[in-house]
Amino acid sequence: MSNKNILSVQENYASNSICFGCGPANKKGLRIKSFRNDEGLEMEFETSEEHQAFPGIINGGIIGTLLDCHGNWVAAIALMDKSGDKIPPCTVTASYSIKLKRPTPLNSKLLIQGKVVEIDTKSAKVELILIADEKVCATGEGLFVAIDEGHPAYHRWH
Repeated sequence: MSNKNILSVQENYASNSICFGCGPANKKGLRIKSFRNDEGLEMEFETSEEHQAFPGIINGGIIGTLLDCHGNWVAAIALMDKSGDKIPPCTVTASYSIKLKRPTPLNSKLLIQGKVVEIDTKSAKVELILIADEKVCATGEGLFVAIDEGHPAYHRWH
């Protein structure tokens, strides 16, 4: 994955977002960067010492945040593409789950891929996979919904 000269979907559509997981404007957050691929979106993430649950292993909550935020963007971009709009709808997590398959090692580059498996006009179901050192460490799925004006998160991206 070589996207150094391309803006991530977060930078392109939500540069002022303060979300802990995906907000480019949150200097203390994870600041994930998701990019299009043939099936949806993918991202890479470099782990750090502060992401550990115990020595050498990444915390499950960090893994959950990575999958949740990346999945939300997979859904938002798919909904934008389906509608033909130029900007993605603001989406939020309705539900998500993760399965921790094996310990995720510190000091590894994580690859997270997401694809839509069901979509309608206002929601998308997404499947996710997290790979470290060429091994699947976690999988997940989520349902993400487009929200309307009046929802507290509605203006967070625009």
